[in-house]
Amino acid sequence: MVISETNRLILKVFDAEDMDAAKRFWGDREVMAYCGGPTPYENLGIVLDSYIRCYKATGLSVYAVVEKETGKIIGAAGFNIRGSLENVELLYHFSKESWGKGFATEAAAACVKIAKENGNVKSIFASADPKHAQSLKILEKVGFEYQGMKWFEDTEQEEPYYEMIIDKNNGIVR
Repeated sequence: MVISETNRLILKVFDAEDMDAAKRFWGDREVMAYCGGPTPYENLGIVLDSYIRCYKATGLSVYAVVEKETGKIIGAAGFNIRGSLENVELLYHFSKESWGKGFATEAAAACVKIAKENGNVKSIFASADPKHAQSLKILEKVGFEYQGMKWFEDTEQEEPYYEMIIDKNNGIVR
């Protein structure tokens, strides 16, 4: 199911057949170096299923990012949802072949638009490993504001923490 389209990308709900494509980013040691390491292939089905269920339950999720030109899934972008839709976490991961082409920025901007259109999201937050300068630049490009360093249990480190507040008129409050 297509969720959003940009000039070069389609964001769609993952399906069970996307495991091999997901392995190219979530299963890649270099791609996931700043995110706790790769996900074992045998666990990818569980990950995809959780994102499918999340979309069905909330209308938001992490989506497969498809490059229109090739029709291939090149990454994932969307939202980790913990509890309420009021405050969601933006994430994005892309295969190495897709790096340096602006796809992550384009997908992140599309995700911000999706969140704004949802109507329930009041804020979006994101963080990245302090050594991952490119990811931090993407957050700033799409309008996130740096809030300071914050400790994250899942990565067991302090990371730059960014936030975007969305007002009730679907505008962004800086």
